[in-house]
Amino acid sequence: MASTWPAGQETTALDYQRVFTQAIDRLHAEGRYRVFIDILRNKGMFPNARCFAGHNGPKPITVWCSNDYLSMGQHPKVIAAMEEALHDVGAGAGGTRNIGGNTHYHIDLEAELADLHGKEGALLFTSGYVSNEATLATLAKILPGCIIYSDELNHASMIAGIRNSGCEKRVFRHNDLAHLEELLAADDPAVPKLIAFESVYSMDGDVAPIAAICDLADKYNALTYLDEVHAVGMYGAHGGGISERDGVAHRITVIEGTLAKAFGVMGGYIAADRVVIDVIRSYAPGFIFTTSLAPVLVAGVLASVRHLKSSSAERDGQQAAAAMLKRLFAESGLPVMPSTTHIVPLLVGDPVKTKKISDILLAEYGVYVQPINYPTVPRGLERLRFTPGPSHTEEMMQELTQALVEIWDRLELELRQAA
Repeated sequence: MASTWPAGQETTALDYQRVFTQAIDRLHAEGRYRVFIDILRNKGMFPNARCFAGHNGPKPITVWCSNDYLSMGQHPKVIAAMEEALHDVGAGAGGTRNIGGNTHYHIDLEAELADLHGKEGALLFTSGYVSNEATLATLAKILPGCIIYSDELNHASMIAGIRNSGCEKRVFRHNDLAHLEELLAADDPAVPKLIAFESVYSMDGDVAPIAAICDLADKYNALTYLDEVHAVGMYGAHGGGISERDGVAHRITVIEGTLAKAFGVMGGYIAADRVVIDVIRSYAPGFIFTTSLAPVLVAGVLASVRHLKSSSAERDGQQAAAAMLKRLFAESGLPVMPSTTHIVPLLVGDPVKTKKISDILLAEYGVYVQPINYPTVPRGLERLRFTPGPSHTEEMMQELTQALVEIWDRLELELRQAA
């Protein structure tokens, strides 16, 4: 077959491997190449774990960056429920919710989650990322001409859902009510509107003014979408999140949460009125065409949710641990960032140094905390993000603080005037 290229023009084959290699090299040069630490947690002994990276055989470590905030992934009730389900029904769900994968465990958990948030219904997804992306994309497509107003620090999954919806969007400055109202007021009152935001922002540990945002939603006839992934299980009398704690859950159109953090297992969900749930169930590709969560996982979550609805010991222990670690860091002059929640961020401000501190902690002190770099946080605000929980002891915290002070001195980083 004759070439279709004009005479005299030569083509050069694209070196795909070189393009891929250069992309990875850029990450290394910027100090933000991500390394996955090879660990195994010790059942019933969290935050103790074993690390297999960089040495022969497992080395004991203490985990300081887990999102299993309340150690529920290690709770005897959760493990027992999962073992019972495994032996009762086997491993997988066997299909999508529509085709063979709608087990009684799923029905029970959705009822429990709806009750947790005071809503008429709930819907399970395979992850919190999928629940955000699928729900936001679907809601905006169903509402003709919808505009979504998104907090600038919203999670990547929310941003993906908004982008995939194809609707217009407005990004308001983080927790800035005046800016949000300015954007709402500038748009046609007859156009459908949806305000999307989080309760706890996990990198800074600050909290959204939920009631005030609901006031604006009422004023401008907007729906509200609240991501509670870093709050469910941990706030409110029954673990319903910041919206339960602040008594405003009934004012939120859709509450989204995860089953992989405070509840300690895997999955995501939304809670809303029956019509909204039915719309997402019926139209969202991310729900319709995905094999449902394995019954063994759902059974574990069900046990976790039920336990945390009636037990405040884990929540109280977490809050006490977070307060203590913040105090120890501040008293030692470490640059702990302001946080009103369980998140304890320690500012470094340089990606290479952040990674270096993390490496030293793991290799020399048996402390595992993952460096947090761009794009998770803005450049110049790189940090170590600690998530102390009810299983972290005062002795662990003191040893961690002493290690950090030694490393700060070794790397000639600046300490603050001790509080």
